[in-house]
Amino acid sequence: MANGFKEWQVVCDALASGRQSLILRKGGIHEGRAGFAFAEKSFFLFPTRFHNQGQFVREGSVDPQPEWQEGEVVTISHHCEALWAKTLTDWDQVAALEPFHIWTEETVRQRFDWEGKGMSAGSIHVALVRVRELAQPFEFAYGPKYGGCRSWVKVPEPPENWQDDCRFPLGDDEFATLADRLGKLLG
Repeated sequence: MANGFKEWQVVCDALASGRQSLILRKGGIHEGRAGFAFAEKSFFLFPTRFHNQGQFVREGSVDPQPEWQEGEVVTISHHCEALWAKTLTDWDQVAALEPFHIWTEETVRQRFDWEGKGMSAGSIHVALVRVRELAQPFEFAYGPKYGGCRSWVKVPEPPENWQDDCRFPLGDDEFATLADRLGKLLG
């Protein structure tokens, strides 16, 4: 099995287009006692629809749909490598990330202030990810094991040689410049 990271479809679209290379996460209700962590460095984006609500993002097309139903076909088309992950506790640093993601300030602030499931108020996790589009997406049937408000799931193995002919939304130089800017911003 491979690592899957559940994220709103609209955010997956922003990552896939190169508009965004950050993932901001507080965690889901079913993250366990320890709460959320960027536990995996390498993962496939698993698009979700349940929380995919337009009022929480500043841009992007939101097509409201019910959450996946058992037996529906899930298509995995993008993979991420996390270059770094941090827990930010300074709201000014979090607010300075605004140009680098699509969420509204209110959404990010609510997550930052939320406390529960092993996560303290006044913090949020952020990771810089290098996204690549698979030349050949892979599919599988949705089942109950993928449900619930949690970030990490195990998905079927991708096709052999899945890394061949991948396309990166951001070129090497563009991504290096972005990583440098974020490094300077966050210290």
